[in-house]
Amino acid sequence: MKRVLGIILGGGAGTRLYPLTKLRAKPAVPLAGKYRLIDIPVSNCINSDILKIYVLTQFNSASLNRHLARTYNFAGFSDGFVEVLAAQQTAENPSWFQGTADAVRQYLWLMEEWEVDEFLILSGDHLYRMDYRLFVERHRDTNADITLSVVPIDEKRASDFGLMKIDHTGRIVDFSEKPKGDALKKMQVDTTTLGLDAEQAQKMPYIASMGIYVFKRDVLIDLLNKSPDQTDFGKEIIPASAKDYNVQAYLYNGYWEDIGTIESFYEANLALTQQPRPPFSFYEERAPIYTRARYLPPTKLLDCQVTESMIGEGCILKQCRINHSVLGIRSRVEAGCIIEDTLIMGADFYEPFAERQSDCDTTRVPLGIGSNSTIRRAIIDKNARIGCDVQIINKDRVEEAERENQGFFIRNGIIVVFKNAVIPDGTII
Repeated sequence: MKRVLGIILGGGAGTRLYPLTKLRAKPAVPLAGKYRLIDIPVSNCINSDILKIYVLTQFNSASLNRHLARTYNFAGFSDGFVEVLAAQQTAENPSWFQGTADAVRQYLWLMEEWEVDEFLILSGDHLYRMDYRLFVERHRDTNADITLSVVPIDEKRASDFGLMKIDHTGRIVDFSEKPKGDALKKMQVDTTTLGLDAEQAQKMPYIASMGIYVFKRDVLIDLLNKSPDQTDFGKEIIPASAKDYNVQAYLYNGYWEDIGTIESFYEANLALTQQPRPPFSFYEERAPIYTRARYLPPTKLLDCQVTESMIGEGCILKQCRINHSVLGIRSRVEAGCIIEDTLIMGADFYEPFAERQSDCDTTRVPLGIGSNSTIRRAIIDKNARIGCDVQIINKDRVEEAERENQGFFIRNGIIVVFKNAVIPDGTII
């Protein structure tokens, strides 16, 4: 795997994840109480012995840069690195990244300096655990020019994805973007070719791209140079190359979730609390997910009732009830609070006298969740200050709302409180 260069696409402005992307790049959005989205593909690379990794981004990249610099420092005896390449304007490229392929094209001069055999191109906003060694080996065994990682899906969800058709060798011969009706039926494939058993193949007769690719070095350079007007891998570069190049499919049959929207992000986080076995686990010893080591104190729970929840380190919880929720690092929840079906991202710092008595008479709302507040079906971003006797419950069952001046949005019925927002005492949302 020393002959493979990893390229993680940090995505665009992350408008579907707004307001979580208001002050940070999409790959820097916190996940599961202590990680960030970027930790997933980087950890998968490290666990697969791919240690040369570039992350391409162009929006709000300061916190992403800081996280990667503090987290991924390889020893001096290794040539490994994790490095951010932000969009920049040059004489040759006066515009920002126009798409996934254009982002790689603008830094192709840097990629070409590495003596590698393959480029592994990954997305920065998916939740999954994958051994890329098997992916690259399949690419080499089939002598493919390009290999796409695909997931099998059933007919019910197939129309939501870009689908592919393969021949008996696993070579991709056709693409169709979100087909319906007869066009959908035509995209059925025999997924036993890729390794599914007959029963699974009958239930899931379609394959969809995960947005993860392996390119032969020279093939990627050639495709990007000869098609300067094509800016996207999945929609333009790869479909156009299927006729002239050997484009193969690699079947991934594990948990994979594209968490590019508020609803999918919320559901993926809360699914981690499921018992007895969540769809994705951070407790896999042989393939851990890495993140920044913070050296925080243990979480303190004072007479609390906690069910089906994950609590990050360094939290202080007092006489509260927490159910089916994820609480991030340094979360503070005061007495009398009820937290249900909620993701609280925690805080970046402690206020002075962090273990103080709760006090609802002060003029300044302290960091965390104030006394006697109720929060249901919400995402509370980092460093938010929720006052006392606040109810964040979507009492009018609003599906969509934008209240930026009040510090929150509602997306798919989920209340999202902004990073650094202040919600005064007694507020009802």
